[in-house]
Amino acid sequence: MIKSFRIDVPQADLDDLADRLARTRWPDELPGAGRDYGIPLGRVRELAEYWRNGYDWRRHEAELNELPQFTTEIDGQTIHFVHVRSAKPDALALVLIHGWPGSYLEFLDVIEPLSQDFHLVIPSIPGFGFSGPTRDRGWDIRRVARAFAELMDRLGYGRYGAQGGDWGAGIARALGGTAPEHVVGVHLNYLPTPPPPVPGIEDALSDDDQARLAKIKQMVAQRPGYQVLQGTTPQTISYALTDSPVAQLAWIVERFDEWTDPASTIELDRVLTDVSLYWLTGTAGSSARLTRESGVGGPLSCPVPVGIAVFAHDITRSIRPFAERIHDIVHWSEFGDGGHFAAMEIPELFAGDVREFFTGLALG
Repeated sequence: MIKSFRIDVPQADLDDLADRLARTRWPDELPGAGRDYGIPLGRVRELAEYWRNGYDWRRHEAELNELPQFTTEIDGQTIHFVHVRSAKPDALALVLIHGWPGSYLEFLDVIEPLSQDFHLVIPSIPGFGFSGPTRDRGWDIRRVARAFAELMDRLGYGRYGAQGGDWGAGIARALGGTAPEHVVGVHLNYLPTPPPPVPGIEDALSDDDQARLAKIKQMVAQRPGYQVLQGTTPQTISYALTDSPVAQLAWIVERFDEWTDPASTIELDRVLTDVSLYWLTGTAGSSARLTRESGVGGPLSCPVPVGIAVFAHDITRSIRPFAERIHDIVHWSEFGDGGHFAAMEIPELFAGDVREFFTGLALG
């Protein structure tokens, strides 16, 4: 059964948030530390003050409620999603899949342009936001992909495309492997490409690809702290993130600060709405569990055509010769702007590339 969904956060929860922000116990900070030890104290204090006294959740809640939102239960888990149908009845359907620490909010600015040509289904990953928390073990990207395949079938789409970045990229590829008879293609705006174990393959790379590889190797050798914690002890970190809104704020905003184009113009209110979504649904821990659950399972099989959009300021940039060894790459775009949250940072370019890829598949 599919049910209409409307956001209605109890006022008591908003009052509790304001009270907790007002009573924050702030840490010390070394003089001149900058970002050497983490996100700066001044940055977080300023954001927390605005979150408490300037940001208006009710306004953004009302705007989100203008979207056609629904929930259904699949594999024992609530699945929340936005469903926007194109005016073109025979349009191809696309499922747009977010990552961490994002949410379905990542796609708000591309709904209007993409829905001109495609039916859009924008689910919240199980464990995230209004699809969370998860209630049992095993919710890795493959299980999420199976749930989304069931969702698309339940909505009556026998033929559709998938798009994703961050976790969404892994889920989209897993969806292509789960339902290749239904998925016409997969568009990714993030694809890690570690070097394959082939002697001499690195020597043939261009200078630009060598630079990309160096950054990938650095990240593998120095795994980010958030990734280690969420991948090993997500329950432990969830106590701080679920009890302290400032901890949740710092945890998420640091990722936005580090992973976006320095020229990014993502509105602060959009970021705070994303933070508020994690806080108000209590899904810091369950969203982190996806890292732990998906840490095993081997390489993903994706036997459908793949399109890649590489944005200059992403965490790492894909290396095409490596990507082509594992996927059927039929579309590759490079952008000088944008970062990890491309749909939020440069929605026009993002939507244009998604449209070009799937229109090409439909015409091919």
